[in-house]
Amino acid sequence: MSSENNITESESLYRDIDKMSTRDILEKINDEDLKIVPVIRSVIPAIEKLVEEVVIRMNKGGRLFYIGAGTSGRLGIVDASEIPPTYGLDHGFVIGLIAGGDGAIRKAVEKAEDNEELGWNDLQAYSIDRYDTVVGIAASGRTPYVIGALKRARERNILTACITSNPSTELEKHADIPIVAVTGPEFVTGSTRMKAGTAQKLILNMLTTAVMIKLGRVKGNKMVHMQLTNQKLIERGTKMIVEELGIDSEKARKLLLLHGSVKKALEAMD
Repeated sequence: MSSENNITESESLYRDIDKMSTRDILEKINDEDLKIVPVIRSVIPAIEKLVEEVVIRMNKGGRLFYIGAGTSGRLGIVDASEIPPTYGLDHGFVIGLIAGGDGAIRKAVEKAEDNEELGWNDLQAYSIDRYDTVVGIAASGRTPYVIGALKRARERNILTACITSNPSTELEKHADIPIVAVTGPEFVTGSTRMKAGTAQKLILNMLTTAVMIKLGRVKGNKMVHMQLTNQKLIERGTKMIVEELGIDSEKARKLLLLHGSVKKALEAMD
């Protein structure tokens, strides 16, 4: 990849940041963060297309896979892990994979991302098929682990997409739906956990939230399928039922705990 396309590795716009005051450092980081939102707006058509294709496949039993290395892999895992408690969907439907396996979530695994075969091997462990979708996440767009996974998946007519912050990359070539959010040089040169990582997080939020809404996991604007894993969520669910049915809190709470979710409680009262 030519240096002009390797924007994530380009020199920071700020000189001598090690000599800045704490306030200057924070304000300059914030200045850079302000540039992200317009970039995300510009790639909404690609995100929209991906959402619609994922919904079609998930309605047929397909799954959504995220695959990445380092920060990119961790962000995919974070997004995937939030789907069951938030939307009550089984853990097996949105799956995050990281180069080096689960141990790499906390500690970097050397050279794991440099093997082009490992990504596809990790996907094969899930018996991936044509109803699934694979989203490769790599700020640079040149991570072999991710490229190999998308390349093999696409060869087998599995829908592929990518989230990257560099244009015209090898990763993009293997994505049916490329999402290229060019966030520019990082405040600390090459530190893509910053702007590029923030852009990835925003895109993942949009993708799975929209997919879950379209799959009927939200009623009105409420998470009616959420799992009741703590008192805060039980109280939230109780409030939803009170508002929907006009009953007192005690009855609503009993109804919620009896049926296990807001959705089931409301269906029982229809």
